[in-house]
Amino acid sequence: MPQIKSQKKRALTNEKSRLANNAKKSATRTAMKKVFAAVEAGDKETATLAFNTANKQLDKLVAKNIYHRNYAARQKARLAKAVNTLN
Repeated sequence: MPQIKSQKKRALTNEKSRLANNAKKSATRTAMKKVFAAVEAGDKETATLAFNTANKQLDKLVAKNIYHRNYAARQKARLAKAVNTLN
């Protein structure tokens, strides 16, 4: 446990940040699952909307250094490949 006052504050900040980051990651994973669910159902319009949402969320998390840019690029490619099977 931290002994210095500023370290205690930092520990609290880090915990808040960790929880917020986990929530954002979870929301992004849910958005990606929605894309795959729409593709399974064969609904191109819903899949495209979900794809755009997931891409936007991935880009935001990369900008905030929550996800690595290569990870986001790989996931976006996966999602695009899935959506393009509906053509």
